[in-house]
Amino acid sequence: MIEFPDQLVTTLRRAKRVAVLTGAGISAESGIPTFRDAQTGFWARFRAEDLATVEAFERDPQLVWDWYAMRREMVQTAQPNAGHHALAAMARHIPTLTLITQNVDGLHEAAGSADVLELHGNIGRVKCFAEGTVVPETEWVLGDGVPRCPHCAALLRPDVVWFGEMLPQNTFRRAEKACREAEVVFSIGTSGLVPPAATLPLLAMAAGAIGVEINLDATYLSDQFDYTVRGPSGVILPALVRTVWAGNGAAEMGSRS
Repeated sequence: MIEFPDQLVTTLRRAKRVAVLTGAGISAESGIPTFRDAQTGFWARFRAEDLATVEAFERDPQLVWDWYAMRREMVQTAQPNAGHHALAAMARHIPTLTLITQNVDGLHEAAGSADVLELHGNIGRVKCFAEGTVVPETEWVLGDGVPRCPHCAALLRPDVVWFGEMLPQNTFRRAEKACREAEVVFSIGTSGLVPPAATLPLLAMAAGAIGVEINLDATYLSDQFDYTVRGPSGVILPALVRTVWAGNGAAEMGSRS
């Protein structure tokens, strides 16, 4: 049985505004490898950093498209885990819970979370390489290679943020606002190594929020948080929801997850 500090439990019960930042760790519990994991098979010869760039796409668009097609198929077979479901349940108990994610797999939405702020995009979408507009799959212009935009015939690319690209500014501004106003901020399954997303929990704590880190291992930001809990989010988050909101629908959430 996981025990949580009384002060944290009391604070969450009373909280009106909570911000949550999730990273690759929560998706890894659903079987999705992180960018830092070694690639396998044909892709073992490549580094993610050499494929997820504008330059790589300009140099060999088919190679980059095929790599993302492989990753998209992997994501499509993945299912939200108990951690994803627990965050969706937590949102039903807190008036304003803002879920911010570095992940591109859409598993938070699949678990029932609404209005997720996707800092790095979504691998399930594609957009025009020239215009930057999202193009539904039903409108792709198909050919022998990479699909093309129906409006300008430019190549299509994944709607994700590549190395060297800026985050979507409106999304990031909303995330910053939520963190400045939060009473509690969670950092879940993220290394804290990827700016500017890594700065969001620090921004919240600087504004007075209680900081909680949930991770398998310590990070270099761990000593900045008020509370750190080591272990898989799929175990810790359901236990936290049951502890904080026992008798208020939390047990039902735990059985579904």
